[in-house]
Amino acid sequence: MRITRQQVKEMICHEDESVIVVHKPAFLAVETKNLRQQDLVSLLKNYRVSNGETAEIYLVHRLDQPVEGLMVVAKTKQAAAALSKEMCDGDFAKEYVAVVQGVTPERENLKHDLIRDGHTNRSRIATETEKKENKEVKEARLSYVRLASIEKYSLLRIALDTGRHHQIRVQMSAIGHPLCGDVKYGSAACGAEANESEANNGSPQPLALCSYRLCFTHPKRAERMEFQTKPTGSFFEMFATYLNQI
Repeated sequence: MRITRQQVKEMICHEDESVIVVHKPAFLAVETKNLRQQDLVSLLKNYRVSNGETAEIYLVHRLDQPVEGLMVVAKTKQAAAALSKEMCDGDFAKEYVAVVQGVTPERENLKHDLIRDGHTNRSRIATETEKKENKEVKEARLSYVRLASIEKYSLLRIALDTGRHHQIRVQMSAIGHPLCGDVKYGSAACGAEANESEANNGSPQPLALCSYRLCFTHPKRAERMEFQTKPTGSFFEMFATYLNQI
């Protein structure tokens, strides 16, 4: 399905002279080299041009293709630099909600050393030998709070301390609680329809992961800004009552 200009406008939660905040739908790539496939960057560039503006769009963070939720993009190099510095300084807050398999502890702080394989587009926990020898090993930290559990599933609120490739997916799988729908990282139950290739080839369900909250300082006005959204993925339906309370 092609995303129309009207749908792009509906994705936008906030826009000003420096930034655009969007709710990216699941299965829309943030950026792709495939000229026949739509991506968020190209859609926003075309949107700006249609409004008589320049086609400048600068990424400061990303979401995996099957993941939905809030992103902020910069409209100028200066805004991108300021937001990137915020992220490096730890002043840029990103929180997620997720549905995982099993009943987790009420809260945990997770720390793992991850290594990325560019050939398979996967990340994994590094071995002790790799930690000593491989400079590409990166520390990943997150914390979560269990908001609710129903039968054998848990609804989590997750805060990232670092932004590593597939971080939430790898770390939750590592502790035995993979995201629902994440076949790539070990979710068998509640995810048979999920698409391992990370594109929506007829799969009705995205990953049970949503970037639901962003908080950052506006790069030009020095004003603290906060945005929240609700996930639309079907895995979240059983937790609708709890999601209305966050």
